[in-house]
Amino acid sequence: MLVFSLSFSFVYAEEYIIDIPFGAYNPELNTPAEVWYDPPQIFITVGDKITWYNDDREGHTVTSGDSAGRFGWMDNKQFGNPDGLFDSGNFSPGESWSYEFKKSGTFSYFCIIHPWMEGIVIVEKEIPDYPHDSTGKKLEFPLLQYTPDRNIEVNLAWEPPVLKTHEKIQFVYQFYDPKTNSNLAKMNYDFTIFQNGKEIFHDTGLSQIGGDYRNFVFTDSGSIVIRINGIHSSSILAEEGVTVFGEIENKQQRSVDFTTAVYDNPEKTTHEAFHIKPAQRLTMYYELMIFIILIPGVMFIAALFWLKRKPDTSEAKSSAI
Repeated sequence: MLVFSLSFSFVYAEEYIIDIPFGAYNPELNTPAEVWYDPPQIFITVGDKITWYNDDREGHTVTSGDSAGRFGWMDNKQFGNPDGLFDSGNFSPGESWSYEFKKSGTFSYFCIIHPWMEGIVIVEKEIPDYPHDSTGKKLEFPLLQYTPDRNIEVNLAWEPPVLKTHEKIQFVYQFYDPKTNSNLAKMNYDFTIFQNGKEIFHDTGLSQIGGDYRNFVFTDSGSIVIRINGIHSSSILAEEGVTVFGEIENKQQRSVDFTTAVYDNPEKTTHEAFHIKPAQRLTMYYELMIFIILIPGVMFIAALFWLKRKPDTSEAKSSAI
């Protein structure tokens, strides 16, 4: 089993400023300051940097962890609980301190010297606006892969191009003969999705008019591998004069892998039921069309035949008189 890890970074980082205003040292806020950290809550993305400026008249710290609260430090003498992720140490009025957030999550922080001071940084994952593989390389649809024996070309695309959790994704793929560049219909295959090294979906299929599709909704984020394998057609193998053992060998060899990543959806946390497979295949439409055309045609011919064989009643009456 091939396992791919999501290991890419984005260079479009931004810098943010949080001000420690004059009067933050006073737990009663009986000063011009309206908050202890301004802004007290900030949203950024992975890779962004925040700089805290001390505009107060006393020294402060920016220490990750849970504060004692506005009055908690008075009751139990607890000055907060640092978690060790980051700590500026004491920096004086007029000085600043910066920190770059390299992972997503919600991070609370406070001032050890003045434990009523508290703030929150919410770091979200950067979601690109283009499809890419598991290494971050930009992709152009349709993706193209050849089976190891180079007898079959597999094209793949998905919609929407950026995969997010709790959002229906449609994977569309086609099979081609690379020698003639023609579609290969009625190809048997297996369609499998691996996420973070584990198989999360598997289905078998039979392509129609060279292609097929599957719908899927991801619950978790992470790198994925889309594997289409066991690609074969009994009719093609028969034309090639392949033995039964050769057919099994070809099925095992005819496999292609595509990689990409799934991101946490900032707008959805659940999803509704969906149809994985095509509700109706194209061959069903063709068979239905044949049925619709053939039956009336047979009935019309039968009616003509019956009319020709039916005796003329007027001639029969005149001969009887």
